[in-house]
Amino acid sequence: MNDRVMKSYRFREEREADWQALDRIVTRAEKRGVKRLSDEDMLALPRLYRQAVSSLSMARSISLDQNLLAYLETLCARAYFFVYGTRASMGSRIAQYFRRDWPDAVSRAVLPTLLAALCLFGGGLLAFILTMQDPEWFWTFNSGWDSRNPDAGYDYLRSTLYTEETNIADMLGAFAAQLFSHNSTIAVTAFALGFCLGIPTTILLIYNGLSIGSFMAVFFSKGLGAELTGWLFIHGVTELFAIVLAGAAGFMIGGAVAFPGKKTRMQSLRDTGNQAALVIMGAVIMLFMAALLEGFGRQLINSDMTRYIIALATLVFWLAYFYWPRRKGEAE
Repeated sequence: MNDRVMKSYRFREEREADWQALDRIVTRAEKRGVKRLSDEDMLALPRLYRQAVSSLSMARSISLDQNLLAYLETLCARAYFFVYGTRASMGSRIAQYFRRDWPDAVSRAVLPTLLAALCLFGGGLLAFILTMQDPEWFWTFNSGWDSRNPDAGYDYLRSTLYTEETNIADMLGAFAAQLFSHNSTIAVTAFALGFCLGIPTTILLIYNGLSIGSFMAVFFSKGLGAELTGWLFIHGVTELFAIVLAGAAGFMIGGAVAFPGKKTRMQSLRDTGNQAALVIMGAVIMLFMAALLEGFGRQLINSDMTRYIIALATLVFWLAYFYWPRRKGEAE
């Protein structure tokens, strides 16, 4: 028997009883829950866990056999959940996400959010100005399938902004689902392409801004700017905010890759990715809400004043939710 095998045998023999005791406690906790453990087991659990972690550290330092290392790593991972793991219910975790995790992640990403907003709305403003000066620019920024184009007349364009309530309610559910699928695809793509230094994210945001800006110019040029703004922003405040946040999440990933600082790129990407994931998950939820507003609210509400009130209310809500200073007790 060589020296390494002998060393591993002695190491196991001296500590195996404690490992087995920890294994029995963890197994009971996994099957019956922590609350069913006896007082004796509850007191022994953290002590045995610390001993197992110490054993794992020693085993790694003296390069013991891989089977023993794998056993200790698995045992420590199982025990960790019951010693330090969350005791919160699923409902509590979801509440914490909406109460703290999501707004905190967004409020810490101010610079990526401003950059994403600049790309989206900057592209929109550029296309709006160009199309107002020369309607031919519209065809550069949009495909030719949309009938709401510079060739359309005032009456037709106005008719697209208001919908009769008869025979429409049955179609709105499918319409909202289609809108959510389309918009969430854009948002997730803007996030997923962030690892390429944020360049594809920038292009995607600007492209969508160009499309929106040229579309708005068509209505403004026909004297329908006020009507279009209410029609668009009843859902657009939430939708565009969500797309901006998705772009911000992409820029966070791109920034972590391009500027890792003193960390390795993988470590920087992992740390930033946790925050970016919180942002993009919330953005998808916002897009679902926007799809409901677009599929139902915009189509069934024909009052310009009501549309403006809803748009303003959603803007105030999101700004307060993300950026209103929270007391320390609320953030904990």
